[in-house]
Amino acid sequence: MTEQQRSFEDLVAEGTAVPTEGWDFSWFEGRATEARPSWGYARAAGERLGRATAALDIETGGGEVFDFALAAAAPHRPALLAATEAWPPNVVKASALLSPRGVVVVDSSEGAPLPFADETFDLVLSRHPVRPDWTGIARVLRPGGTYFAQHVGPASAFELVELFLGPQPEAVRAARDPGRERAEAEAAGLEIVGLRAERLRMEFHDIAAVVHFLRKVVWMVPGFTAEAYEPELRALHRRIEKEGPFVAYSARHLFEARRPALRA
Repeated sequence: MTEQQRSFEDLVAEGTAVPTEGWDFSWFEGRATEARPSWGYARAAGERLGRATAALDIETGGGEVFDFALAAAAPHRPALLAATEAWPPNVVKASALLSPRGVVVVDSSEGAPLPFADETFDLVLSRHPVRPDWTGIARVLRPGGTYFAQHVGPASAFELVELFLGPQPEAVRAARDPGRERAEAEAAGLEIVGLRAERLRMEFHDIAAVVHFLRKVVWMVPGFTAEAYEPELRALHRRIEKEGPFVAYSARHLFEARRPALRA
């Protein structure tokens, strides 16, 4: 039986069985694609790590992106390295991956204050934070220190989200707005050095990829299970078989902010 002929039940079972720990998306190869932002976040983060002395990665996931950036920075890596993560399976995975590079991974609950002393880091990184703690970021940065991060933008992949949840209120669609985040960062005392935004094409080639994506990126359809959304999944499966890959568009923005240096 070819991939195109596999049954709905078989594909859903596969998408449900794939482990969701970490931020390794290699399983999606040949099943789904997402265009990458033009700025190349991980490599750009590596360049900044090569110039830093103390760095923190917030919400590191399984540590894969931070690990890549640290490898790109070698041999000039900060002497002090730390990362935070809230989800227990990812804490374990990130610790195993990052400890050999000298990174201390801290189990920090989502929404809790950053567990570090004031002015500890000259570089704070984050890739796709749930909700940036601008006050905390400003507090742990040294004067002249930099926050460099890639954020998820407004209505990201909502073509897919609204198939399951229906049309969303404008307040929900406008969440994660980069202009609003800019204002929040400035209110916390940070200076915005750069802010770029892009929308990027995504394609889902089978329903297994949709199931795994919604299990892995849990905030897209909160409480998602294949059983709870079987009618929507069946309809989308038929649509993909008839029309080809389902297309959505992710939203990303690149933030670079600085804590002002002390005046002489």
